[in-house]
Amino acid sequence: MSYDTHQQTVYLSEGSLAKIPEIFKQFRAVRTFLVVDEVAYNLSGAAAQLRQFLPPDAITLFSGFEPNPKIEDVERGVAKCRAADPDLVVALGGGTAIDLAKMIASMSRHSESPRDIAVNGIPLSQGTLPLVAVPTTAGTGSESTHFAVVYVDGQKYSVADPCLLPCVAVVDPELTYSVPPRMTAATGLDAFCQAIESIWAVGSTDESVAYATSAATLAFEHLAAATNAPTPESRHAMSLASHLAGKAINISKTTLPHAISYAITADYGIPHGAAVATTLSSVLAYNFGVSTADCADQRGTRHVHQRLSLILDILKAATVEEACQHIEGLVSSLGCNPTLAAAGIHTDASLRELASRVNAARLSNNPRMASQEELLSLLQGRSNLAPVSRRQTVPPKATAG
Repeated sequence: MSYDTHQQTVYLSEGSLAKIPEIFKQFRAVRTFLVVDEVAYNLSGAAAQLRQFLPPDAITLFSGFEPNPKIEDVERGVAKCRAADPDLVVALGGGTAIDLAKMIASMSRHSESPRDIAVNGIPLSQGTLPLVAVPTTAGTGSESTHFAVVYVDGQKYSVADPCLLPCVAVVDPELTYSVPPRMTAATGLDAFCQAIESIWAVGSTDESVAYATSAATLAFEHLAAATNAPTPESRHAMSLASHLAGKAINISKTTLPHAISYAITADYGIPHGAAVATTLSSVLAYNFGVSTADCADQRGTRHVHQRLSLILDILKAATVEEACQHIEGLVSSLGCNPTLAAAGIHTDASLRELASRVNAARLSNNPRMASQEELLSLLQGRSNLAPVSRRQTVPPKATAG
């Protein structure tokens, strides 16, 4: 299927990579700058297909980057892109390839250095080269967001601008067929966690919740199959879940589990999606304890509980305790650690270090505020929350927070 949404055309179906020649004609593209994860490019079958469509002398290939975008790779890509002077940029790979392509396509049109743009938040006033994003994993949803992540001297920055939303997204589930189980699990968990967090996020809207609800439902029902016994149906479902989760967080942004995850990945090497999942159930339980005194959402505690009740429906749970068990059961079924303790992260010193490095912007988007000591208690698994039934999730006299 294809559709236009917020100035983006999306092709989401098996075999949609074959749309590339049509897309090139649409943009009258002669010279193309291709940002690729070479492993994904070859294993997914995309390289063999694209060689039929793209004349080699019209392609400038940019690759050789590590997972998680580094500013040095952005700088290298911008220099190469300027020299190539392309009509179109195409990104093919996971979130790293797509985020790099977003920054290269836009920053190559600006006189300021990529480092200055990322660190100082300089607006991308000159726009961007046309960008086509082709994800080869079902997880980040980067093809449907207007922001990109980059690490500068070990510190994570988010570059955000409406022009960073790719003008075309080609989401072909067949490109995910070769993704191994461990990566399928980690990227799928990222999509699942994005969707759950988006539902309770302070920045959520009715539109983002609709995307997130569909994404979370799809991931909860199909991620285990896509990981352990993949079928075309489960791969398609996860590609759709990932894309919709990206559309959800493009509006709402992520929250506390993502805020905690960055240090977990950096310090312990746990893949991003799996790192986010280690605290998802704990934060769900913590958020159920929201009160007027610590509610960060101006729509109030009643609203927060309504959103949390929706999550219980998705997880087919009658109580928050049961919902947490369902989350942890899903994560365990994928061969990932469902909690920090299960991952071997349990000493007081290590948990205090994680609490001290929580991303402030993501924390502020969580519906329940948390002090450093409350964060530590949460990381230690001490939310002190009794099981809450579905009927109790919308208090009859809740007040605005």
